[in-house]
Amino acid sequence: MKNIAFIINPISGAINKRKLPKQIEKELDHTHWLENIVFTEYAGHATELARQYAKMGFDAVVAVGGDGTVNEVARGLRDTQTALGIIPTGSGNGFARHIGMSMRVNKAIEQINHSEAIYVDYGMVNDYPFFCTCGIGFDALIADQFANAGTRGMKTYLQKILKDLFSYQPEHYTIHGDGIDLTPQAFLITFANANQWGNDAFIAPKASIQDGRMDIAILSKFPLIAAPAMAFNLFTKNIDKDMFMHTIQASEITVVREQEGPMHVDGEPLQMPKELHIRIVEDGLRVLAEKRF
Repeated sequence: MKNIAFIINPISGAINKRKLPKQIEKELDHTHWLENIVFTEYAGHATELARQYAKMGFDAVVAVGGDGTVNEVARGLRDTQTALGIIPTGSGNGFARHIGMSMRVNKAIEQINHSEAIYVDYGMVNDYPFFCTCGIGFDALIADQFANAGTRGMKTYLQKILKDLFSYQPEHYTIHGDGIDLTPQAFLITFANANQWGNDAFIAPKASIQDGRMDIAILSKFPLIAAPAMAFNLFTKNIDKDMFMHTIQASEITVVREQEGPMHVDGEPLQMPKELHIRIVEDGLRVLAEKRF
């Protein structure tokens, strides 16, 4: 019998979380798992709880929420032997989608019942960990606005994009390290451990969480007439072939931008300095994934 904890974020996504404990208790395989279920009460609480469970020697801790919740739980589990599990109930669910977790709660629990722990990479931007993607430029601006919106979901996200798409001005950046020396003017730059932002928007279609490298997706300034084709490429895993996108790989790089400002880390907005040191920590996290993964 293995010990497993479920950390539920009550405010992630749009579904009601009150009935989740009973559903977990009903559908979890109790011949294999002995569960402990808890709700978070404030920002950062999931990290504190995950660290406690790891110190107690739990075999797995499941983040029940979106990418922000996954980030908080994974922060408490990285570099330990306790595995991260995910029941995705957020808006984007990028990391969960990358490892093939179902967006249906009952199916995700079934996948956990038949899972195995694998080692995956995670990233660090300065002293802050990320597990899916982080980015600067336009997507960081949208993440900041989305976090402060009164509603969630794809509709709200698209509304924020359309509001600023026509007025946003690209910035100049310097990127160096790992054999790279670039000075692009970019609309956005995404540093991808996993292959998507979320909602199956594949910003780095070929990114792997097990190769020790990040995919750096640099989107140049583009005419608005090209936006529909770019959106199509984003959702069909072809954005890396777009004429305005340049993708490179690295394990460790430094980025200098014009000024300090917003950055998104797994979709959550942060204020970060001008200089950003970004690196991949190889095999630094254990994750529960279906045995077919």
